[in-house]
Amino acid sequence: MGISRRKFLGWIGAAGISASIGKPAGASSISQFSGFPDSKGVLHDITRCVGCRSCEDSCNKINELPEPDTLFSDQTVLAKNRRTTTKAFTVVNQYISKNASEKPVFRKIQCNHCLEPACASACFVRAFTKTPNGPVTYDPDVCVGCRYCMIACPFDIPAYEYDEPLTPRVVKCTMCAPRIEAGEIPGCVSVCPTEALTFGKRKNLLSIARERIRNNPDRYIDHVYGEYEMGGTSWLYLSGVPFHEIGMREDLGIKSGPELTSGALSIVPMIVGLWPVLLTGIYGMTKRKEKNAFIEQEGAVAAAVERANHESIKKIAAAIEKERLGKKKAMEAAEKEKEKGIK
Repeated sequence: MGISRRKFLGWIGAAGISASIGKPAGASSISQFSGFPDSKGVLHDITRCVGCRSCEDSCNKINELPEPDTLFSDQTVLAKNRRTTTKAFTVVNQYISKNASEKPVFRKIQCNHCLEPACASACFVRAFTKTPNGPVTYDPDVCVGCRYCMIACPFDIPAYEYDEPLTPRVVKCTMCAPRIEAGEIPGCVSVCPTEALTFGKRKNLLSIARERIRNNPDRYIDHVYGEYEMGGTSWLYLSGVPFHEIGMREDLGIKSGPELTSGALSIVPMIVGLWPVLLTGIYGMTKRKEKNAFIEQEGAVAAAVERANHESIKKIAAAIEKERLGKKKAMEAAEKEKEKGIK
């Protein structure tokens, strides 16, 4: 039996009311989270980065990503404003300071692994998880491909495999979570020749960063980026130039992603409750569409057969008439010849 659009919308409205009445929204009660006590992280001292791209090379090999279009030794790509992609979980960009006499500044870009990830708060199937070790991991088996995580991320990091037709994923840096679990350090950190990257407990990294600022006030901006931005991140930064001059957002504030999206996320339980109804409606509409298409196809075939039969009958009748006329002319000709012979 077909399902009318009016009936389908009525089901959605009824299910929405029943799902929202008397049920507190889980997202609306989210409290400030200061991070796991022994959470790991990475301190990126931008003043020490020389743009060698060794981190990109190591990330590529460890994650078994496709070879880049240009060699990692090619420095010309640094001047391009690149972002992370499905084939590059980390990139290094070059920035020219407003003071032309200063050297170029290089910054490594990857997932910042927020203490309370906006990507995880926007994901209603919990494909993203903040682990006690620090990394924000992703489970492709539960992902439904809604890509809300990409919209939610304030750092524009997650990338979607649009060119994968069957099992597309959302991909990003994982901070080498398997390596950390095994007691190793992230690949990018292990190959950095200038120690621009330091791995360790986040609380210890903050102490190191503050000490560097205190001992070298002329070298650093007096701010550890990521200590409080978006509620705090596991990836921390030190810089000798204002962060906005090297493409980093300074308008994020200190509220975490879940805290900012709690109002919008309050409808997630309703969405989850509506999911079976939505799928049922889509299935019903699809079946009805298929049935109508089948009926139309049957009608079209019958019409085509009728036209073909009609044309065939006309051709047969024309052939019979032609044959009759031919015989008549032959008989008339024979009669004439006979009359001539008698004369």
